[in-house]
Amino acid sequence: MNTPEQPHSCDLSFEDTAIAFAGKDNNELKKSVRLFSLMGFPPLVAVGSRLTRLALHLRLPVEGLVRATIFEQFCGGTSIQECIPSIKKLMQFGVHTILDYGVEAKEEESELELAAQKLVKTIRYAQDDPDTNIISSKITGLIRFDLLVKVSSGEALSGLEQQEYIRGRKRVKFLCKNAFESDVQVYFDAEESWIQPAIDRIVTEMMSTYNKKKAIIFNTVQMYRHDRLVFLKESVKKARDGNYFYGVKVVRGAYMEKERARARKMGYPSPIQPDKASTDRDFNAGITYCLENLDIVSFCNATHNEESCLLLCAQLEDLEASNTHEHIMSAQLFGMSDHISFNMAKAGFNVAKYMPYGPVDEVIPYLLRRAQENTSVGGQVGRELKFLREEKTRRGI
Repeated sequence: MNTPEQPHSCDLSFEDTAIAFAGKDNNELKKSVRLFSLMGFPPLVAVGSRLTRLALHLRLPVEGLVRATIFEQFCGGTSIQECIPSIKKLMQFGVHTILDYGVEAKEEESELELAAQKLVKTIRYAQDDPDTNIISSKITGLIRFDLLVKVSSGEALSGLEQQEYIRGRKRVKFLCKNAFESDVQVYFDAEESWIQPAIDRIVTEMMSTYNKKKAIIFNTVQMYRHDRLVFLKESVKKARDGNYFYGVKVVRGAYMEKERARARKMGYPSPIQPDKASTDRDFNAGITYCLENLDIVSFCNATHNEESCLLLCAQLEDLEASNTHEHIMSAQLFGMSDHISFNMAKAGFNVAKYMPYGPVDEVIPYLLRRAQENTSVGGQVGRELKFLREEKTRRGI
């Protein structure tokens, strides 16, 4: 273990709203309160999501409204250049940035090629900016979704599909090779369970190639799936046997309702845990397992759950490992859970915000998931509003 560079403390608290919202001026604070107040009404979010999709489909002029509301809250900008002020503001408070070019589920080869080029440009930026040395990507931004379905199910590919799949894998390798040469980490997101087997195989292959000296390529495990803790342990063993570092982002998950609905419709057992307690149990067990294997595991504790962050703090103390251990990052989404991010950074932990960027119409799927997730995850909007309102009261505004 690293020698501690600073004192440990499990007196970590998320209650100091002055720290949590130090990066927001009064107008920004009031705007966030209004937005989360609206998001506290699930029917409004559901109707708004449908209307937004319809308006964009009909090419109605709604981008300005989207940009001034949920886009501004949850995205850094339409380009890397627009993100820079937010990146620099976060770093004033010790919070790094994970840049995420927010494209996904592209169909045309030209769109997939463009996404690969954009992601490499993101790597180039991250190489030169010490405040953001991690980028995020979705495999569905590089390989067509339906093709991943076929590969994951073991269905035979036609000759043309085989060639398409080879080109897609080349795009992924192109991205990973550039990340390796630039010493920039890439977090590949987990996606729907019916394409995840193909994603896991591709990302594992990239790890075995580029993670020989340190973790550059990271997979993601969604602990709301009941099989992922076993998968995590098997993946670490595979890395040991293959003599490479295992990089992993541990999350709870983002497609729960979609997963359950598909399982019901198609008549197979749901891959989702029976309840939240089971998800929490496996998430925390996953973090513990990563800490027990820090010699070859680099991991991101990607959570909005206070208890999981306190667990990490306590276990680091037990291991006499530094809060700033180079194999450990904690992360929250940009625009959410500032009470966790800023207070952990203040306490000396490695912390980053996951910052999507891209044209407004390209990141709409991400934005709508954020809005819907905030209404469906128990207490999420309530927690956000609680801390925002407390800070508003503290400032007397």
